[in-house]
Amino acid sequence: MQLRAFLVHLFTASGLIPMMLSVDAIWNDDAPLALIWLGVAMLIDGLDGPLARRFAVSQHLPQIDGAILDHVIDFTGYCFLPALMVYHFELVPEGWAIAATSFMLMTALYTFANKHAKTDEYDFRGFPALWNVAVFYMIVFESASWLNLSAIVFLGLMTFAPLRFVHPLRVVALRRVTVPLLVVWAVLVFSYLGMGRDAIPSEMNILFWLLSIYFLILSAWRSWALRETGDKK
Repeated sequence: MQLRAFLVHLFTASGLIPMMLSVDAIWNDDAPLALIWLGVAMLIDGLDGPLARRFAVSQHLPQIDGAILDHVIDFTGYCFLPALMVYHFELVPEGWAIAATSFMLMTALYTFANKHAKTDEYDFRGFPALWNVAVFYMIVFESASWLNLSAIVFLGLMTFAPLRFVHPLRVVALRRVTVPLLVVWAVLVFSYLGMGRDAIPSEMNILFWLLSIYFLILSAWRSWALRETGDKK
């Protein structure tokens, strides 16, 4: 059982491999490929948690703190490398890169250090430092640099807002609907990155934006419905 637990931790740590490949892509000015590798890292991150719970890793290998391991890797892939992309690909107006990326990383540190970042239903309190997703939208849809800067400021401030952001894999409300929709959204993300935005049919574009809006509405609904009941639902 210890070997199985160790292999789960090794699987978690393997997320660093696509992250290093993402760094290589950034250095070669290939933003879509960098995002593809970050997407692969996200897939590993989405699978390692269920595996750790399935095989009771913390019980069989208690000397290794899987939460710390996961946090270090997640901060790298969800926050540091996206900030590096904002800087390297000049996604914000000239002169604002250091301030914008520092703001991204400092607000993300608060998220990772916050012991109450998740509710009992696995919603996130405030923006959950999904900077890799934010950078995906900036790069694929080629939004203006001033709009990117505004989005960074807004999302960073949302870190401290009393709002709920649903955990797409561990969501309780509408789980049977949300998880399959997340899979469809992820397939569309990789389609954008692999084929290019111009090659995506208009129907797929519409579906992608409808799914994006769905996750926003679900988070807004959770925030409103549970605004007074705390974590009781």
